[in-house]
Amino acid sequence: MTERDETQLGETQLDEHSAPGQPGAEEPSPTAEQAAAEQPLPPESEPAEEEAEPLDPLEAAEAKAAEFLALAQRTQADLENFRRRSARDAAVAGDRGMTRLAKELLPSLDHLELALRSAEEHGGEEFAKGIRLVQNELIGALARVGIQPYSPQGEPFDPAEHEAMASQPIEGTEPGTVAEVYQQGYRLNGAVLRPARVVVAA
Repeated sequence: MTERDETQLGETQLDEHSAPGQPGAEEPSPTAEQAAAEQPLPPESEPAEEEAEPLDPLEAAEAKAAEFLALAQRTQADLENFRRRSARDAAVAGDRGMTRLAKELLPSLDHLELALRSAEEHGGEEFAKGIRLVQNELIGALARVGIQPYSPQGEPFDPAEHEAMASQPIEGTEPGTVAEVYQQGYRLNGAVLRPARVVVAA
């Protein structure tokens, strides 16, 4: 074998050892396209939820109208309650003021009654007539605002409306009956403003 043949034989053996896929051979580096292909695919994104369909314009208008109607009804009810409450408070305040005024005037009426009796007993007819006119005017003015006098003589004694000044046996009068009225009572719109002062038969 010549020197040239030995050289060719050595090159052939070197090529066989360097062939790809053979042990000891270097693997070629992957290209960018191969690397991208080997990466795992991202998970498929879930489809977005379907958007809610807009309300029908007519249905939206009806819902709005119902809302405004309910609001108007509540407002009207609140207004009616306020009016009733205001009227009740005004009536209570008016009665309270009238009660105070009447309690200031009632002693004057009592004095007029005493003066009238005295004038009648002593023969002062003209004087008694003048007192009676003033008394009637005052009683009429009080009646126009709901204040009424009452005299319970002969009625059963009622501690809610009568104030017993004395109790004594009286012939011909049933026990527990008002035998005499010392002082008239007064009512304001049906409620006792001042009880009548009486003598009760025992």
